[in-house]
Amino acid sequence: MVSTAKIKAIDFFRKTPRDLTEASLSGAGISIIAAVFIIFLFGMELHSYLTISTSTAIIIDKSNIEDSVRIDLNISFPVLSCEFASVDVSDVLGTNRLNVTKTIRKYSINRDLKSNGFEFEFDILPSHVLKHDEIVDETYGEGSITLNSHSFNKLLHEHPVVAVNFFAPWCHWSRLLKPAWDKAAKVMRQRYNPEHDGRIIVGSIDCTQEPDLCQKHHIQGYPSIRIFRKGSDFGAVGDNLGMKVHESYYGDRDTDSLVMKLDSLVSSIGLDSVTHDFIDYATVRTAPHQEGCRIEGFLWVKKVPGNLVITASSKSHSFDASRMNMSHVISTLSFGPSITPTMMSDIKRLGPYLGVGHNRLNGQAYITKREDRANVTIEHYLQVVKTEVLGLSHKLIENYEYTAHTSLIHANTIPAAKFHLEFSPMQVLITENLKPFSHFITNLCAIIGGVFTVAGILDSILYNTCKLAKKIELGKNF
Repeated sequence: MVSTAKIKAIDFFRKTPRDLTEASLSGAGISIIAAVFIIFLFGMELHSYLTISTSTAIIIDKSNIEDSVRIDLNISFPVLSCEFASVDVSDVLGTNRLNVTKTIRKYSINRDLKSNGFEFEFDILPSHVLKHDEIVDETYGEGSITLNSHSFNKLLHEHPVVAVNFFAPWCHWSRLLKPAWDKAAKVMRQRYNPEHDGRIIVGSIDCTQEPDLCQKHHIQGYPSIRIFRKGSDFGAVGDNLGMKVHESYYGDRDTDSLVMKLDSLVSSIGLDSVTHDFIDYATVRTAPHQEGCRIEGFLWVKKVPGNLVITASSKSHSFDASRMNMSHVISTLSFGPSITPTMMSDIKRLGPYLGVGHNRLNGQAYITKREDRANVTIEHYLQVVKTEVLGLSHKLIENYEYTAHTSLIHANTIPAAKFHLEFSPMQVLITENLKPFSHFITNLCAIIGGVFTVAGILDSILYNTCKLAKKIELGKNF
């Protein structure tokens, strides 16, 4: 059995009897200073241990070329009708999707960006070119009544149904429609003579001669066939004050189709009727009550250079580019999966410079005055960079940051709002690092031991210096 004396022999910290030690005032002062310094360095080391450290690396984005990125958008166009607003997507790989509707919703809004709350339906415009008369019969001449602001309002109060063709003489589609419209108008006049019956009046309005009247009824594409019913005043305020509730006809434009549609509007109306609730939703839908459109929803695009374009589009209408205005206000435009407030907080905690570029264009307005800037296309150039944040919980947060530059382009084509998308081949990887507890203990021991050793050296130097000074003062040699 090992004796206690042998165990004591391996003591690294042999004790000096207290009677053999000497306390000094200088030693006490240095001890206090050393203790304070140890406490200070301990606090600094503890703070460093508890502080999150991150490492940032720029790596190649290894996403597959077929991988898609989600774009969430909410953009308001004060003077673009939902009737013709089209969201198109294209890229360098040949993708070309026109008038995306599956994940997009539209709401009519006024110039103050306020909506009536009803979603505008997509399937009102046909996907094919409408049928027109193959043989033009000129013998019918001017069959429809030419209307102006005064006569138009007068007829609305006198007849149960007023069908109006809003057209432009320069428009190709208006010229194709005119013979059939005049012929259908004469047929209606023969069947429902205004002097004896008068249940329907068929008229035409030249929007180059009556621009204010056409603008009041939000006519943006030519020709636009509107159907007005007696007693259907739209009780609105502002821009829509006094405007009539009306429907739009979206069917074929040949004589037979027009006569059939016009005849159906009045066939069930009694001679004394003033209102008619029947609407054939196959070709007639409620027209937009407000001039603008809010487009919201999401899209999927490939991570290659491409374009997101919002403009007016139709296969059977013409547009006056000089009167189109693509001013817009961006409420939301972001890339990638939805980022919750908690996730965004984690992103900013690990990368304070992140988060701002996730929705850089949110709340930005791009307004051009129609009278000052005709035919203006607003182009946004976006540089998109993928950022991945990996925390200690090993939960990977995928975020997309982007920069944006905007320019105004004057052209003779129909104006548009264009978003040019450029995805970076590189990505940013931010990793949260945990400091080992062993490092903390090692540094803590180094602090205590180092300060204690240095303090001991200083105390020894100060003590011996004081003793030497006293010996010299007493005249003793050493």
